[in-house]
Amino acid sequence: MPVDRTAVRDTAKYLRQIRPIDPAEVSEYVPDQPDPRVLRQLLREMALELGIAEGPDGLFRPAATGPFRRPFDGVEGLPAAYDRELEALLVEQYGPDWHRGDSGAAIRERIERLKADYFAGRSVSYDWDLALAYAIYHLADYYASTQYLLAELSREGLVPSQARILDVGAGVGGPALAIADFFDVSNREPDSLPVLDYQAVEPAAAADVLEALLGSGPRNVSVSIARETAEAFESSEPYDLIFFNNVLSELENPVETADRYLDLLAPDGSLVLTAPADRNTSIQLREVERELETRGATVYGPTVRLWPNERPTEDCWSFDKQPDITVPGVQATLAEDANRAATVRNTSVKYSYSILRTDGERRYDLALSRSNVAMLGEMETHVGSRIDLVVAKLSRNLAEDGHPLYKVSDGSESENHFAVLVNETELNQALRRAGYGDLLSVTNVLALYNDDEGAYNLVVDEETIVDA
Repeated sequence: MPVDRTAVRDTAKYLRQIRPIDPAEVSEYVPDQPDPRVLRQLLREMALELGIAEGPDGLFRPAATGPFRRPFDGVEGLPAAYDRELEALLVEQYGPDWHRGDSGAAIRERIERLKADYFAGRSVSYDWDLALAYAIYHLADYYASTQYLLAELSREGLVPSQARILDVGAGVGGPALAIADFFDVSNREPDSLPVLDYQAVEPAAAADVLEALLGSGPRNVSVSIARETAEAFESSEPYDLIFFNNVLSELENPVETADRYLDLLAPDGSLVLTAPADRNTSIQLREVERELETRGATVYGPTVRLWPNERPTEDCWSFDKQPDITVPGVQATLAEDANRAATVRNTSVKYSYSILRTDGERRYDLALSRSNVAMLGEMETHVGSRIDLVVAKLSRNLAEDGHPLYKVSDGSESENHFAVLVNETELNQALRRAGYGDLLSVTNVLALYNDDEGAYNLVVDEETIVDA
């Protein structure tokens, strides 16, 4: 007989005001006294609605409230448990010598084909074999980049402790695993646990990989997968965070599709777009960002809008870069018989992203004035002069050798601007030390135009002061 969900809900609401909720006790109040294991699963599914979280002792208590923040020290690599689970899928599909002989060669060929199709802009139809190859190559770096993004969102107070998150185009599950692990804080005090309702949208065979790797998730995370396209998915629920992870380039109409999901945000929710760091997809992400802005969305960050009624129009190739992760075990194994091991190893963590909102909130809500600082959009009038600026740092060091080079922006520019650190001093070292997206006040910088690159160079030397 079906469990009386209303009775379970009412009992849980009553008990949460008095003492920790034990599924065995709930059973005593529900018709037919269902198995406590069944009730435990129901309570997990209702956790966000009831505002409860399951602790390590198996009891449910009121979940934490307010923004969710947790310590974060970076990502060393894909957790070993996921690496082992992925290898188990490979063994099940191809046998214990999956990485050798014809099967290993076929997997390496699929990875090469995936990369070639991606750079050529060709659409890809994923079957089980291709999804496994994709997971070998991308599970780890997408896991890492999503953890870094969540850490930033958390620092900014944009992740609620009781969160509903939608992952559009979830793929094989790199972002899903990162999100679930970020909320898995079983070492916290039982009365301060977060709770997460995670929903994925993924129509392809990649969803089977995601489901196998994620399972039911941590005890305080409920998981559901909608096996349909981003264009077809519908929901009446508001979401605190909606992720489009590395999927914009695969959509036929990325602006129209992303715009529709803005309507699914909670009033204080955020739409997070990400893309690989290569030039084409990174610039496309900024184009989508800017088009959504014309339709009423607010760009929270990392790009800025510091001047009233000004918007950037340059080709914005901007991305963040984190330390490399360790080589995942499945990549190391597959590389053993490869002619070029590097072709199946993917340890760099580089990504472009945009955070958009519908409530008008920005990370830096400033309105600069020409009476105080120069505008990048008017830089042609300042060439050869020393000027003062307020800009956001939108890259790590881009120079392979020579003077450090950083992309900067104030949201008014039609051409690219780069800060060149020709002489680092104690008074300007903030340029190097600042993080991606940080705001900088720059005093007495020399403006030059680089004809070869078609961009402005802002020369930071011993006469320049930079404050973060």
